[in-house]
Amino acid sequence: MNPVIEQYQFLSGITEKMREAAALGEWDHLIELEQQCSRHVAIMKQQDTVPSDEATRQQKAALIRKILADDAAIRSKTEPWMAQLQRIMQSTRTEQRLQQAYAGE
Repeated sequence: MNPVIEQYQFLSGITEKMREAAALGEWDHLIELEQQCSRHVAIMKQQDTVPSDEATRQQKAALIRKILADDAAIRSKTEPWMAQLQRIMQSTRTEQRLQQAYAGE
């Protein structure tokens, strides 16, 4: 098998696991997988080539589409969670400011 395709298949496997972790709300596992994904992408950037035959190009394109679909699914789960986390943090900061303001009186 073409080494470039093998690399994209491996990356696709990681993003699929990331999508599953996000769907289950397993945030710590998702973070671990994201770090693994980033390391793999860095390696792939150095080794990636344009396949010479059409069948391999199509296979690579299909894998890229799957990776992008997984990424979109991950974002659909993480963005609301991140927004909720941001609201909680803002609420905590506001509460701390109020406590400091009234503690000074």
